[in-house]
Amino acid sequence: MKAVAALRGKIVIKDMDQVEPPAGHVRIRTEYTAISPGTEMSFLKRASEQEVVLGYSGVGIIERIGDNVTGLEVGQRVACYGAPYVRHAEWMTVPSNLTAVVPDHVRPEEAAFAGLGAIAIHALRTADIRFGESAVIVGLGILGQITAQIASAAAVRVAGLDLNADRAELLKQQGVEHAYTDQERLEEQLPAITGGYGADCALLCASGSGEELINRSMKWIRDKGKVIIVGDLTTEFSRGLMFSKEVQVLISRAGGPGRYDAGYERDNRDYPIGFVRWTEGRNIAAYIQLLAEKRIDVSPLISDIIPFERAEEAYGKYSSGQVDVMGTLLKYGG
Repeated sequence: MKAVAALRGKIVIKDMDQVEPPAGHVRIRTEYTAISPGTEMSFLKRASEQEVVLGYSGVGIIERIGDNVTGLEVGQRVACYGAPYVRHAEWMTVPSNLTAVVPDHVRPEEAAFAGLGAIAIHALRTADIRFGESAVIVGLGILGQITAQIASAAAVRVAGLDLNADRAELLKQQGVEHAYTDQERLEEQLPAITGGYGADCALLCASGSGEELINRSMKWIRDKGKVIIVGDLTTEFSRGLMFSKEVQVLISRAGGPGRYDAGYERDNRDYPIGFVRWTEGRNIAAYIQLLAEKRIDVSPLISDIIPFERAEEAYGKYSSGQVDVMGTLLKYGG
């Protein structure tokens, strides 16, 4: 089978062996995988002499089931998340913990963003944001857009900020009224949005130098509010601003509990729900449920669907800085 890899800063298509699913795993014939521009473009820039397969979010049809797998059947469509099991490849062998069944009425193109959906959901859980509270979401790329939609679906009052006017307008089209391209304008409107208290949290889905952004976001939030670092930001900030409100500065790691734990992922040992209510697998399922109930709409965020054999073209659009590129899918099987 073929897969998309990074080598010396370039995209290549490499041949890989197809393996039988071990216990707890399923083999999936891939339909679509979603490019995560923040993570993958950063990784591509650092790519070394060793080929590394890219990707971590996709959807496909189960073809084989390993021993000790329950609740899944051959022929079902599932969304899946988590490298190195999920990747831009024609087939994937994935622990069943990292899958969620996709109902027939849910478009597989939207389900393919399950990884980004789980990351967005975990970021909101890290913020511990509740019904009726408020959040400022900075950076309205694909991750910020999904985060804002999910927060709004949970009755959180959302204000979005991005320097790109098209991205701010796109968020407004999804029903989030308060989307801005100017920090001063956001600050003017925050008292009305938050009842004069300041936002309960700020979720930073941007990347790059974080000092100015983190310091500014501390001024937007209420006393003892939270700043959640979601994107690839550096983490220098003012102790004085942090102290003045007893701000909590937190980082959200990937899609939730279980990520990077070989016992949960490789060995497919789930955490008991009584001890860990929301694992990365359950966050994937929550994202699919939001799609199934039409509480969020990812379709307008899909700017390109490109055959995986032309993956270099897809990544080239991000590296060239095209501002109209939002969500990109790689398509498999013709």
